Amino acid sequence: MKNRQIATVFDEIASLLELRGENPFRIRAYQRAALNIGALARDVAEMTDLELRAVPGIGPDLVGKIRQFLGTGRVDLHEDLKKEIPAGLLVILRIPGVGPKTAKTLYEKAGVRSLDDLEALTREGKLAGLPGIQKKTEENIRRGIDTLRKGRERHPLGRAMPVADDIVRKLRAKAPLGRIAVAGSIRRWKETVKDIDILATSVKPAKVMEAFANLPIVQEVLAHGTTKSSILTADGIEVDLRVVEESSFGAALQYLTGSKEHNIKLRDMASRAGLKINEYGVFRESDGKRIGGKLEGEVYKSLGLPFIPPELREDTGEIEAAQGGVLPDLLTVEDIRGDLHVHTKWSDGAHDLDALVRAARRKGYQYIAITDHSKGLGVARGLDEKRLREQIAQIDEANRTLRGFRILTGVEVDIRGDGTLDLADDVLGELDIVIASIHSGFRQSREQITARLLSAVRNPLVGIIAHPSGRLIGERDPYDVDIDALFREAAALGVAMEVNAYPARLDLSDHHVRMAKRYGIPLVISTDTHVTANFDYMEYGVAVARRGWAVAADVLNTLSCKNLLKRLRSGRNPDVRSLRRKV
Repeated sequence: MKNRQIATVFDEIASLLELRGENPFRIRAYQRAALNIGALARDVAEMTDLELRAVPGIGPDLVGKIRQFLGTGRVDLHEDLKKEIPAGLLVILRIPGVGPKTAKTLYEKAGVRSLDDLEALTREGKLAGLPGIQKKTEENIRRGIDTLRKGRERHPLGRAMPVADDIVRKLRAKAPLGRIAVAGSIRRWKETVKDIDILATSVKPAKVMEAFANLPIVQEVLAHGTTKSSILTADGIEVDLRVVEESSFGAALQYLTGSKEHNIKLRDMASRAGLKINEYGVFRESDGKRIGGKLEGEVYKSLGLPFIPPELREDTGEIEAAQGGVLPDLLTVEDIRGDLHVHTKWSDGAHDLDALVRAARRKGYQYIAITDHSKGLGVARGLDEKRLREQIAQIDEANRTLRGFRILTGVEVDIRGDGTLDLADDVLGELDIVIASIHSGFRQSREQITARLLSAVRNPLVGIIAHPSGRLIGERDPYDVDIDALFREAAALGVAMEVNAYPARLDLSDHHVRMAKRYGIPLVISTDTHVTANFDYMEYGVAVARRGWAVAADVLNTLSCKNLLKRLRSGRNPDVRSLRRKV
């Protein structure tokens, strides 16, 4: 799909316009368009002009630019702006955490022309003292360079997964396939992947390979064989396709899914049992007879194990749990009854209540929580107390007409730099759900960040901490927080931690999900929806939770609406609880 490339072009246009000092509203329009195009589940190349104009923030002018990119691979405005801006400045702008103002300073005052130039200056400590650049800024730039370089080696799951799905969809339509599946680390839902592995069966493998090599997404054919080929996409992602016989599909799928450590342990078990397991099947060593391999489950069954879900195959105790009969019954998307982090037009969302309710009901949900930003986040048009009360009244009115569905009143309230919340307690006490989160001051010290989060957790009106580490995968590192201290306090006070399913966040991470489980902290999985298509991201959040061994009982939004609100209030100060709205 070209969605990601178009979104990147629009993001760059916004940055270049900012460098020129253009109108902030025009800059924001391109930023919003980039966000919404990047969030689309459909390929923009397959959408009509009318369908594109239905995407919030996409008017006739931007439709024209999208069409131009699809036809030529470029946008004239983007190319013209790049001619005005030195190439070295564009490189600097791509560093996470470096905005247009800092980039301009680095270019003009430090003579930076490349990533290598900048990296050398940061390591020599020669940036501190430039206008607006302190020692801490220099350290953050160095970390941003490291993040950028790592991002070139591995691809965020949210970028690779749509590419893999699109390839599978197109091959189904164009090639004579039997079975086909995505394998590798994508199938394990790792947050970043090195490449994409796809496995298929066919009686005409050469035709499958021909169709694969000629997909529109192909920038370069790296290898072209009769049963195995590799291509490079325009996004720089390597994709490997292998065609195997039907009798080997299950064994090959297990082998290619990995992880390497998981597979090594299985093969050691097989060897001790007199068996040999490889990508072609399961064989007895004594006589070479195949005893399984057509189905993936046969690999595990041959070793006396139940099927181990792909998300758990990291050699972190899953094989031992399988042997002991204590594998968890992992959470599923079908267990989720509602989304607790949803934005509307009142702040920086793209839709009104009616559109969001319709989309949520199509997902089979029983409720959503409207959690627009609070006033401190001016760029997102955050709500002050007056506007929030107006929104509460509108939601109350909408709920009077709904049957079998409820809109929960809520807010995503900013945790200020001093740890206080961005809205008064009296208005927070009128809400069903209060989510607290950090949107600024990411570079504060470990002590300051931890104190801010602990202060929010201790506020008896806060039920959930959103995207607790603040990371953006491949763009921004987590802020420095004492996660043990945060989790201890959250566990003691019954405050839930969010697994933010937005693919650029996936925050909590799988490691922290498992850690939260050990502390007994309730979880919620939410999409941070700004566009209705974002509701589809729930599967990313569920996958993260599954990788963290989460079951339905660990996640609050698997509950009915009534029980959810009771759980969010349990263990809270009864004097404050009386401020809350009645269920």
